Amino acid sequence: MSPLEKLFSQPKNRKMGIILALLSTIIPWPIAGIHKFYLGQPVWGVIYFLLWNTPIPSIACAIDAVWYFVQGEEQFNAQFNGLSSNQAQQSYLNSSKLEPIQVGVISEALRELDKLREDGLVSDYEFEQKRRQLLDRIS
Repeated sequence: MSPLEKLFSQPKNRKMGIILALLSTIIPWPIAGIHKFYLGQPVWGVIYFLLWNTPIPSIACAIDAVWYFVQGEEQFNAQFNGLSSNQAQQSYLNSSKLEPIQVGVISEALRELDKLREDGLVSDYEFEQKRRQLLDRIS
C-alpha cells in the first residue's frame, strides 16, 4: 500500500482538518484547498487550488474551518469517516487522545466568524446561532 493510499484510508481527524483549513486561509499559495485533499474531496481541492490567486479559496477555507469546528466530532465523523452516529459516539468515547476544547481556539473561531459577518458572508442570525454554539462549548 502506497503512502498516499494509507493517508486516504485512515480515519480523518477533525482537528487536523481545522488546522489545514486555517493554514489555507492564511497562506493560499501553494496549499489552497489542502484540507479538501486530506478529507477525501480532491475535486474541491483542485478547484480551491486553481482559484488560489482570488479571495474565493481563502474565504471558503475560513468558512470550512469554522464549520468543522462548530459541527462537532459526531457530525464530522459521520460526514468524513462514514461512521453512523452510534459508531461515531463509540469512537469518540473510546479515543484516548481527547483534549478539552481550549478557550483560545474558540475565541479565534469567534473572531473569524465575526469577520465573515462583517464581510457579509454570514447573516446576523447565522452569526448569533454559531456564536452561541461556540460559547456553549466553553462550559
